[in-house]
Amino acid sequence: MSPHHTSNQLWSIILAGGEGSRVSTFVHRWLGRPTPKQYCAFVGTRSMFQHTLDRASRLTPPDRIVTVVEHSHRHDPLAQWGDCRGGTILFQPTNRDTAAGLFLALTYVRARAPKATVVFHPSDHFVYPETRFLETVQRAVRVAESHSDRVVILGIAPDRLELDYGWIQPGRPLESRGGEPVQAVRSFVEKPSAAQADAALRAGALWNTLVLAAQVDVLWKLGWQCLPGIMQHFEQLEQAIGGPEETRLLNAMYRDLPMHNLSSDLLQCVPDHLAVIELTGVLWSDWGKPERIAETLRRIDRRPAFPLTCLEHPFVPLPVTAPETGPSLGASSL
Repeated sequence: MSPHHTSNQLWSIILAGGEGSRVSTFVHRWLGRPTPKQYCAFVGTRSMFQHTLDRASRLTPPDRIVTVVEHSHRHDPLAQWGDCRGGTILFQPTNRDTAAGLFLALTYVRARAPKATVVFHPSDHFVYPETRFLETVQRAVRVAESHSDRVVILGIAPDRLELDYGWIQPGRPLESRGGEPVQAVRSFVEKPSAAQADAALRAGALWNTLVLAAQVDVLWKLGWQCLPGIMQHFEQLEQAIGGPEETRLLNAMYRDLPMHNLSSDLLQCVPDHLAVIELTGVLWSDWGKPERIAETLRRIDRRPAFPLTCLEHPFVPLPVTAPETGPSLGASSL
């Protein structure tokens, strides 16, 4: 896939502000210091953050990449920024969960390109092969541009009962020509109970990867519909961008900004405004737990950069969604 083979109105948003609390003990045991997981190279020489930057750079030029990090983590992303220095990096005064991270980035995109389409990239996911993954992302972008009232999410078929992920129940077909089928969303349940997850698995639901494409205006309207308490702050911030009050206002608003999760507090509330495309032929895992990292590396037959003795519990294999087709996973460039 050639670089930037997308609309000139496309922007990438990378969210890298999380703490990675579920892997923090493991990382500290390994590195001897606290380091957010997205800045760790669990295999090879590149961190998950760098992999995400590289994928975003294949979709959009650096000046249309906006990255959100926490101010206290600033040394890690700046050291790993590499060739993307033409982009924008936003330092949150503190982490207020994923909804605030998305809308902070959207505020700055909207100020420069209010008619833009954005792709939202979490920075702690493993995907392979990347080319196949990005082809599906491009498909989602085209759908988001043609269905102006929809947020288009990539879903992936589950292989186990998983309570930490969101579950998307696909509905009626919206579009089937030109690539993977696009479906409306019948329901969306984030971090379900065991009974809800079991019912979703039996009904053919997909896992939410939280990789999404949407027009800026659509997300902004949905933000006001679901989260008016934070949107008023971002509206005020947009008016201050580039002025002398910008930094002061950003710091002040984050002191009182409510914490809201993008999946549970927004996407789950507006299933009628969602569409889903199933991601096939790709190995995907949210590296939110040490055992997921270890099992993924076992699946691709790559030696981890950390000793397995750093794992808190004896390693028990955990299934990971594998590609239906494609090249040998051992050939991955990491």
